[in-house]
Amino acid sequence: MKDKFFKYIHELQDTISSKLEAIDGKAKFKEDVWERPEGGGGRTRVIENGNVFEKGGVNVSGVHGKLPESMQTYFGVEDADFFACGLSLVLHPNNPMIPTVHANWRYFEMYDKEGCIVDQWFGGGQDLTPYYLFEDDAKHFHQTCKTACDYHNTDFYKKYKARCDAYFYNTHRNEGRGIGGLFFDYCKTSEDMNMQNWYDFVTEVGDSFLEAYAPIVEKRKDLPFTKTQRDWQEIRRGRYVEFNLVHDKGTLFGLKTNGRIESILMSLPPRVQWVYDHHPTAGSEEEKLINILQNPVDWV
Repeated sequence: MKDKFFKYIHELQDTISSKLEAIDGKAKFKEDVWERPEGGGGRTRVIENGNVFEKGGVNVSGVHGKLPESMQTYFGVEDADFFACGLSLVLHPNNPMIPTVHANWRYFEMYDKEGCIVDQWFGGGQDLTPYYLFEDDAKHFHQTCKTACDYHNTDFYKKYKARCDAYFYNTHRNEGRGIGGLFFDYCKTSEDMNMQNWYDFVTEVGDSFLEAYAPIVEKRKDLPFTKTQRDWQEIRRGRYVEFNLVHDKGTLFGLKTNGRIESILMSLPPRVQWVYDHHPTAGSEEEKLINILQNPVDWV
Protein backbone atom coordinates (compact mmCIF):
# COMPACT_ATOMS: atom_id res chain seq x y z
CA MET A 1 0.00 0.00 0.00
CA LYS A 2 2.75 2.46 0.89
CA ASP A 3 4.50 2.01 -2.47
CA LYS A 4 1.26 2.49 -4.39
CA PHE A 5 0.29 5.63 -2.51
CA PHE A 6 3.83 7.03 -2.68
CA LYS A 7 3.72 6.63 -6.47
CA TYR A 8 0.28 8.26 -6.61
CA ILE A 9 1.28 11.42 -4.72
CA HIS A 10 4.31 11.92 -6.97
CA GLU A 11 2.06 11.74 -10.02
CA LEU A 12 -0.46 14.09 -8.40
CA GLN A 13 2.32 16.55 -7.57
CA ASP A 14 3.26 16.65 -11.26
CA THR A 15 -0.34 17.15 -12.35
CA ILE A 16 -1.05 19.95 -9.88
CA SER A 17 2.27 21.72 -10.47
CA SER A 18 1.76 21.79 -14.24
CA LYS A 19 -1.76 23.16 -13.95
CA LEU A 20 -0.75 25.89 -11.50
CA GLU A 21 2.13 27.01 -13.70
CA ALA A 22 -0.26 27.25 -16.64
CA ILE A 23 -2.70 29.35 -14.61
CA ASP A 24 0.05 31.68 -13.38
CA GLY A 25 1.59 32.19 -16.79
CA LYS A 26 4.86 33.55 -15.40
CA ALA A 27 6.35 31.83 -12.37
CA LYS A 28 7.69 28.29 -12.40
CA PHE A 29 8.13 25.91 -9.51
CA LYS A 30 11.61 25.62 -8.05
CA GLU A 31 12.31 22.03 -7.05
CA ASP A 32 14.46 20.83 -4.16
CA VAL A 33 15.09 17.13 -3.69
CA TRP A 34 16.22 16.48 -0.14
CA GLU A 35 17.16 13.62 2.16
CA ARG A 36 16.42 13.12 5.83
CA PRO A 37 19.44 11.80 7.77
CA GLU A 38 17.30 9.37 9.79
CA GLY A 39 15.66 7.96 6.66
CA GLY A 40 13.69 9.08 3.64
CA GLY A 41 13.33 12.47 2.06
CA GLY A 42 11.17 14.46 -0.25
CA ARG A 43 10.61 16.62 -3.30
CA THR A 44 9.73 20.21 -2.43
CA ARG A 45 8.37 22.53 -5.11
CA VAL A 46 7.88 26.23 -4.42
CA ILE A 47 6.43 28.92 -6.67
CA GLU A 48 7.00 32.62 -5.89
CA ASN A 49 6.37 36.12 -7.26
CA GLY A 50 4.12 35.06 -10.09
CA ASN A 51 1.31 36.81 -11.92
CA VAL A 52 -1.24 34.95 -9.79
CA PHE A 53 0.59 33.21 -6.95
CA GLU A 54 2.67 35.28 -4.56
CA LYS A 55 3.93 32.13 -2.88
CA GLY A 56 2.98 28.51 -2.79
CA GLY A 57 4.31 25.03 -2.47
CA VAL A 58 3.37 21.54 -3.58
CA ASN A 59 5.50 19.13 -1.57
CA VAL A 60 5.89 15.36 -1.44
CA SER A 61 7.74 13.55 1.32
CA GLY A 62 8.31 10.00 2.49
CA VAL A 63 10.14 9.54 5.77
CA HIS A 64 10.88 6.52 7.94
CA GLY A 65 12.89 5.37 10.92
CA LYS A 66 12.57 5.16 14.68
CA LEU A 67 9.48 6.87 16.03
CA PRO A 68 10.69 9.72 18.30
CA GLU A 69 10.00 9.28 22.01
CA SER A 70 7.52 12.15 22.07
CA MET A 71 5.50 10.47 19.32
CA GLN A 72 5.77 7.05 21.00
CA THR A 73 4.21 8.58 24.08
CA TYR A 74 1.50 10.18 21.94
CA PHE A 75 0.63 6.86 20.27
CA GLY A 76 1.10 4.80 23.43
CA VAL A 77 3.81 2.52 22.00
CA GLU A 78 7.40 1.60 22.78
CA ASP A 79 10.40 1.14 20.49
CA ALA A 80 8.35 1.50 17.30
CA ASP A 81 9.42 2.31 13.76
CA PHE A 82 7.33 4.27 11.29
CA PHE A 83 6.84 5.23 7.67
CA ALA A 84 4.92 8.36 6.68
CA CYS A 85 4.36 9.87 3.28
CA GLY A 86 2.14 12.58 1.89
CA LEU A 87 1.54 15.48 -0.42
CA SER A 88 1.00 18.86 1.20
CA LEU A 89 0.22 22.08 -0.61
CA VAL A 90 -0.54 25.69 0.24
CA LEU A 91 -1.13 28.53 -2.23
CA HIS A 92 -1.14 32.23 -1.34
CA PRO A 93 -2.40 34.32 -4.30
CA ASN A 94 -1.53 37.96 -4.93
CA ASN A 95 -5.11 39.08 -5.41
CA PRO A 96 -7.12 39.19 -2.15
CA MET A 97 -10.22 38.20 -4.14
CA ILE A 98 -8.68 34.75 -4.61
CA PRO A 99 -8.72 32.55 -1.51
CA THR A 100 -5.71 30.82 -0.06
CA VAL A 101 -6.03 27.05 -0.29
CA HIS A 102 -4.50 24.17 1.62
CA ALA A 103 -4.61 20.45 0.93
CA ASN A 104 -2.92 17.37 2.29
CA TRP A 105 -3.19 13.64 1.61
CA ARG A 106 -1.07 11.28 3.68
CA TYR A 107 -0.44 7.67 4.72
CA PHE A 108 1.18 6.30 7.87
CA GLU A 109 2.47 2.90 8.96
CA MET A 110 3.88 1.82 12.33
CA TYR A 111 5.95 -1.34 12.93
CA ASP A 112 6.94 -3.57 15.84
CA LYS A 113 10.46 -4.82 16.58
CA GLU A 114 10.12 -7.57 13.96
CA GLY A 115 9.13 -5.06 11.29
CA CYS A 116 5.51 -6.17 11.12
CA ILE A 117 2.84 -3.53 10.58
CA VAL A 118 0.97 -2.92 13.83
CA ASP A 119 -1.03 0.09 12.65
CA GLN A 120 -1.73 1.97 9.42
CA TRP A 121 -4.04 4.74 8.33
CA PHE A 122 -4.81 7.44 5.79
CA GLY A 123 -5.58 11.08 6.44
CA GLY A 124 -5.97 14.35 4.63
CA GLY A 125 -8.40 16.86 3.21
CA GLN A 126 -8.63 20.22 1.50
CA ASP A 127 -9.87 23.58 2.78
CA LEU A 128 -10.42 27.11 1.55
CA THR A 129 -9.43 30.39 3.25
CA PRO A 130 -10.99 33.42 1.53
CA TYR A 131 -10.31 37.06 2.34
CA TYR A 132 -13.48 38.24 0.64
CA LEU A 133 -16.43 35.89 0.58
CA PHE A 134 -17.96 34.96 -2.77
CA GLU A 135 -20.75 32.54 -1.95
CA ASP A 136 -20.62 30.96 -5.42
CA ASP A 137 -16.99 30.04 -4.81
CA ALA A 138 -17.76 28.55 -1.41
CA LYS A 139 -20.61 26.48 -2.86
CA HIS A 140 -18.49 25.28 -5.76
CA PHE A 141 -15.61 24.20 -3.53
CA HIS A 142 -17.86 22.36 -1.11
CA GLN A 143 -19.96 20.76 -3.83
CA THR A 144 -16.81 19.37 -5.43
CA CYS A 145 -15.77 17.96 -2.04
CA LYS A 146 -19.22 16.44 -1.53
CA THR A 147 -19.26 14.84 -4.97
CA ALA A 148 -15.90 13.17 -4.31
CA CYS A 149 -17.16 11.88 -0.96
CA ASP A 150 -20.52 10.66 -2.28
CA TYR A 151 -18.85 8.21 -4.67
CA HIS A 152 -17.72 6.26 -1.60
CA ASN A 153 -20.16 7.02 1.21
CA THR A 154 -22.96 9.58 1.30
CA ASP A 155 -22.27 10.19 5.00
CA PHE A 156 -18.62 11.18 4.46
CA TYR A 157 -19.11 14.79 3.35
CA LYS A 158 -21.21 15.83 6.34
CA LYS A 159 -18.90 13.99 8.73
CA TYR A 160 -15.61 15.29 7.34
CA LYS A 161 -16.92 18.78 6.70
CA ALA A 162 -17.81 19.04 10.39
CA ARG A 163 -14.38 17.76 11.37
CA CYS A 164 -12.77 20.34 9.10
CA ASP A 165 -14.73 23.17 10.71
CA ALA A 166 -13.68 21.92 14.14
CA TYR A 167 -10.02 21.27 13.30
CA PHE A 168 -9.13 24.43 11.37
CA TYR A 169 -10.30 26.65 14.20
CA ASN A 170 -8.28 29.29 16.01
CA THR A 171 -9.59 28.70 19.51
CA HIS A 172 -7.65 31.70 20.82
CA ARG A 173 -9.54 33.89 18.31
CA ASN A 174 -12.88 32.07 18.46
CA GLU A 175 -13.03 31.87 14.68
CA GLY A 176 -12.32 29.43 11.87
CA ARG A 177 -9.19 29.73 9.79
CA GLY A 178 -11.35 29.65 6.69
CA ILE A 179 -14.63 28.26 5.36
CA GLY A 180 -13.53 24.65 5.58
CA GLY A 181 -13.86 21.73 3.23
CA LEU A 182 -12.85 18.22 4.30
CA PHE A 183 -10.65 16.86 7.08
CA PHE A 184 -10.21 13.17 7.86
CA ASP A 185 -7.59 11.29 9.85
CA TYR A 186 -6.87 7.82 11.26
CA CYS A 187 -8.84 6.19 8.44
CA LYS A 188 -8.23 2.53 9.28
CA THR A 189 -9.65 -0.87 8.34
CA SER A 190 -13.17 -1.35 9.68
CA GLU A 191 -16.24 -3.44 8.93
CA ASP A 192 -17.20 -1.02 6.16
CA MET A 193 -13.83 0.09 4.76
CA ASN A 194 -10.62 -1.83 4.14
CA MET A 195 -7.34 -0.10 3.28
CA GLN A 196 -7.96 -0.40 -0.46
CA ASN A 197 -11.34 1.32 0.04
CA TRP A 198 -9.61 4.12 1.94
CA TYR A 199 -6.97 4.42 -0.76
CA ASP A 200 -9.73 4.79 -3.36
CA PHE A 201 -11.46 7.46 -1.28
CA VAL A 202 -8.35 9.50 -0.50
CA THR A 203 -7.18 9.46 -4.11
CA GLU A 204 -10.67 10.48 -5.24
CA VAL A 205 -10.41 13.55 -3.02
CA GLY A 206 -6.87 14.24 -4.22
CA ASP A 207 -7.95 14.02 -7.84
CA SER A 208 -10.79 16.49 -7.13
CA PHE A 209 -8.49 19.27 -5.90
CA LEU A 210 -7.90 21.06 -9.19
CA GLU A 211 -11.59 20.86 -10.05
CA ALA A 212 -12.40 22.44 -6.69
CA TYR A 213 -9.87 25.28 -6.78
CA ALA A 214 -8.73 26.12 -10.31
CA PRO A 215 -12.08 27.54 -11.54
CA ILE A 216 -12.17 29.91 -8.56
CA VAL A 217 -8.71 31.22 -9.39
CA GLU A 218 -9.57 31.68 -13.06
CA LYS A 219 -12.74 33.58 -12.17
CA ARG A 220 -11.15 35.97 -9.64
CA LYS A 221 -7.53 36.49 -10.74
CA ASP A 222 -8.18 39.62 -12.81
CA LEU A 223 -10.54 41.39 -10.41
CA PRO A 224 -9.36 44.84 -9.27
CA PHE A 225 -8.46 45.44 -5.62
CA THR A 226 -7.36 48.34 -3.45
CA LYS A 227 -4.48 48.78 -1.00
CA THR A 228 -7.02 48.63 1.83
CA GLN A 229 -8.18 45.24 0.59
CA ARG A 230 -4.59 44.09 0.31
CA ASP A 231 -3.96 45.18 3.90
CA TRP A 232 -6.97 43.13 4.99
CA GLN A 233 -5.58 40.12 3.18
CA GLU A 234 -2.29 40.47 5.05
CA ILE A 235 -4.04 40.85 8.41
CA ARG A 236 -6.02 37.67 7.74
CA ARG A 237 -2.84 35.91 6.68
CA GLY A 238 -1.62 36.58 10.20
CA ARG A 239 -4.46 34.42 11.51
CA TYR A 240 -3.38 31.72 9.07
CA VAL A 241 0.15 31.81 10.47
CA GLU A 242 -1.15 31.66 14.02
CA PHE A 243 -3.08 28.47 13.31
CA ASN A 244 -0.19 26.74 11.57
CA LEU A 245 2.30 27.50 14.33
CA VAL A 246 0.03 27.04 17.34
CA HIS A 247 -2.47 24.32 16.44
CA ASP A 248 -1.57 22.38 13.30
CA LYS A 249 -0.67 18.75 14.04
CA GLY A 250 1.16 18.28 10.74
CA THR A 251 3.52 21.16 11.47
CA LEU A 252 4.18 19.87 14.97
CA PHE A 253 4.74 16.29 13.71
CA GLY A 254 7.27 17.54 11.17
CA LEU A 255 9.17 19.52 13.77
CA LYS A 256 9.20 16.63 16.24
CA THR A 257 10.46 14.11 13.67
CA ASN A 258 13.35 16.28 12.48
CA GLY A 259 11.57 17.18 9.28
CA ARG A 260 12.97 19.61 6.75
CA ILE A 261 12.28 23.07 8.16
CA GLU A 262 12.06 24.83 4.79
CA SER A 263 9.41 22.37 3.64
CA ILE A 264 7.45 22.46 6.89
CA LEU A 265 7.33 26.25 7.02
CA MET A 266 6.71 26.62 3.29
CA SER A 267 3.05 27.22 4.19
CA LEU A 268 3.82 30.64 5.68
CA PRO A 269 2.94 33.63 3.47
CA PRO A 270 5.66 36.16 2.57
CA ARG A 271 3.78 39.31 3.63
CA VAL A 272 1.72 39.40 6.82
CA GLN A 273 0.41 42.06 9.19
CA TRP A 274 -0.50 41.98 12.85
CA VAL A 275 -2.42 45.16 13.64
CA TYR A 276 -3.14 45.81 17.29
CA ASP A 277 -6.80 45.31 18.29
CA HIS A 278 -7.99 45.37 14.69
CA HIS A 279 -11.71 45.11 13.96
CA PRO A 280 -13.44 45.43 10.58
CA THR A 281 -15.91 48.23 9.95
CA ALA A 282 -19.49 47.39 10.90
CA GLY A 283 -21.52 46.26 7.91
CA SER A 284 -18.46 45.85 5.67
CA GLU A 285 -17.51 42.89 3.48
CA GLU A 286 -14.69 42.24 5.92
CA GLU A 287 -17.13 41.96 8.82
CA LYS A 288 -19.32 39.66 6.74
CA LEU A 289 -16.39 37.27 6.42
CA ILE A 290 -15.67 37.32 10.15
CA ASN A 291 -19.30 36.52 10.93
CA ILE A 292 -19.11 33.46 8.70
CA LEU A 293 -15.84 32.34 10.27
CA GLN A 294 -17.44 32.51 13.70
CA ASN A 295 -20.55 30.65 12.56
CA PRO A 296 -19.79 27.88 10.04
CA VAL A 297 -22.24 27.55 7.16
CA ASP A 298 -23.58 24.46 5.38
CA TRP A 299 -22.73 25.46 1.81
CA VAL A 300 -24.40 22.53 0.05
